[in-house]
Amino acid sequence: MTKEQQRGTPKTPPTPEQSSPEVRPSGESSDLAFEGDYRPTSQDGTPQVQVRVEPLQTEFLIRLADALNTTLDLQTLLQRTADLVRAVIDYRIFAILLLNDRTNDLRMRFQIGHTPEAERMRIRMGKGIVGQVAQTREAVLINDVGQSPNYINVNPDVRSELAVPLIVKNRVIGVIDIQSEQLNYFQPEHLHLLRLTASRIGQAIENARLYTRVSRQAQTLQVLNEISRELTSILDLESLFERIGTLLRRIIDYQMFSIWIVDEREHMLENRFAIRFGERFYPGEKLPLDRGLVGAAISERRLIHAPDVRKDPRYHKFNPETRSEMAMPLIYKGKVIGILDIEHTRAHFFNEDHERALTTLAAQIAISIENARLYQRVAQQEQRLESDLAMAREVQLRLLPPFKPKHTRAEFSARFLPARTLGGDLYDFIPYDANRTAIMLGDVSGKAAPAALYAALVSGIMRSEAAAHLSPSEMLKALNDALQERRVDSQYVTMLYSVWNDENQTLQIANAGAVQPIFCREGDVETVRAEGFPLGMFPNVKYEEFTLSTQPGDSLIFFSDGIVDAQNAAGDMFGDERLVTIVKKNQHKSASKIAEIIFNEVGKFQKGIERFDDETVVVLRVL
Repeated sequence: MTKEQQRGTPKTPPTPEQSSPEVRPSGESSDLAFEGDYRPTSQDGTPQVQVRVEPLQTEFLIRLADALNTTLDLQTLLQRTADLVRAVIDYRIFAILLLNDRTNDLRMRFQIGHTPEAERMRIRMGKGIVGQVAQTREAVLINDVGQSPNYINVNPDVRSELAVPLIVKNRVIGVIDIQSEQLNYFQPEHLHLLRLTASRIGQAIENARLYTRVSRQAQTLQVLNEISRELTSILDLESLFERIGTLLRRIIDYQMFSIWIVDEREHMLENRFAIRFGERFYPGEKLPLDRGLVGAAISERRLIHAPDVRKDPRYHKFNPETRSEMAMPLIYKGKVIGILDIEHTRAHFFNEDHERALTTLAAQIAISIENARLYQRVAQQEQRLESDLAMAREVQLRLLPPFKPKHTRAEFSARFLPARTLGGDLYDFIPYDANRTAIMLGDVSGKAAPAALYAALVSGIMRSEAAAHLSPSEMLKALNDALQERRVDSQYVTMLYSVWNDENQTLQIANAGAVQPIFCREGDVETVRAEGFPLGMFPNVKYEEFTLSTQPGDSLIFFSDGIVDAQNAAGDMFGDERLVTIVKKNQHKSASKIAEIIFNEVGKFQKGIERFDDETVVVLRVL
């Protein structure tokens, strides 16, 4: 290739007589084949030298159609168009500029031979040759750009220029622009050729852009769906904020990102998560709810988009590099709980797709944040509750008798195991005098904390009444009357109350609805048939009282229903028969050994099955 060809020599070099400096608007013909001679004239009407073009339009149109119809990828389409145009116009500087509808300026979407500075330019409508072409919708041929007042001198070596608008459905979408470093380089047939190309490539570009938008929207919806599913599974607030920042970048290539949460007590916005240029950022500043674009998003309860923050009076400078910003309120159940704030250093960076994606995702983010905050509050409350329950359990254990009574003719033992941290069973040994001790076993309705509190109430009343050394029936009546005065709906307590007299080895018993105890003598086991209404259910109740005479070797077993009602994996109950068998088998053992064996056998029967009721055993063995 010669030096002239390297600089862009046309396939049909013009002579000085064939060129003139004026602008030449495109004609109406779109035919590349010219019959006979083509004799353009100058402004004074002087015929110029004959120009004849080879009949290439058929081959060119076929190749053009193939190039446009076989791809929907915009970049590939523009590259193929550039290659085809080069086959008939030997250019060195070529560009396809597309119109940005939001900013109303032209930007290079494809170029050959331009400098990076020129590629980054944004050309307003009506400015420069391409801006003029886009505004007037007329193609132009400039033989000498130095004579054109509209020319923007980006490349001082350029001498001539050819520009044709891309029009689709009566709407300008861009401009094809070719430049040469030679004067009078382009010919009228080049103008016709480029106009013919533009009329076809415009629609192809729109189809490709539509396909790209649809594909991008489909990908965005898929990403949004993935993000929504993933965010709902994160319950740690800090992890959630970090994941939101990571996932959001898959659909919006931001440079700065912040999550602001509304502090309702201080009526301020608190920055809970921020990223600047890929690095975690920890701002200490809080913002009033009415300041900046985030304040506007809160007050208007909608997305606020500032294409250029320098021109928006609402903008509050937080990151000095920011040029464009979007602030999206996070609304949960009609209340703004926070703000998503996204920024970029380039003005007009964010588009309608970004707005739609952020608006769509904001609702799910708000729900995820609120779920995580709720989980966090519940976890904190659970921790406090566990601490409170542990303390309450310690207090409840302190209410149990620390020592077993000591008598010459009887020994005592007791075992207690709550089904939960706190239990509703209670037992007590209350000394009356040197020879008498009251034995109490009760079971409060319900479970856990309510039952434990009611049990503490009953225990306190009983201890206060015990100073009068009441008989079992009198004690139950006094307790029932006191609970009637302090009546709590749906709360009651069953209780066995007895008094052991070590001097004459007798036991007085009264029952307020509790499980009837069993009495063992020389291998014979029978139930003590004592009955009565539970405490706290009915007013003015009287209770029967029984007196048992005992002899050495006898045993009395007091137990709660959690013992006989204990179940195994098959759903079978431990039952009275198993308990009677254990007592018969171990009747000659000590009171503590009998209580221990009963608990061990119940535990083996359950085989690790979770207890559903408190388990209590009190054993009195006559010596």
